[in-house]
Amino acid sequence: MMIIYLNGEERQVPAGTSLPELIGQLELDPRGVAVERNREIVMKSHWDQTILAEGDQLELVQFVGGG
Repeated sequence: MMIIYLNGEERQVPAGTSLPELIGQLELDPRGVAVERNREIVMKSHWDQTILAEGDQLELVQFVGGG
């Protein structure tokens, strides 16, 4: 296990967790999520290659539609 910071809160995740795996664990729809890792936006085209590391600081923003 390793510690990351997700939207300012400490969270434990298995070592080697990828960004898509984390989004799946959080039960978020990846089509409506934007991700910042260590103060840099992660383009969706790079999500599959993004493996989380100890101490990563992530900000996830979920877009919600409405009317």
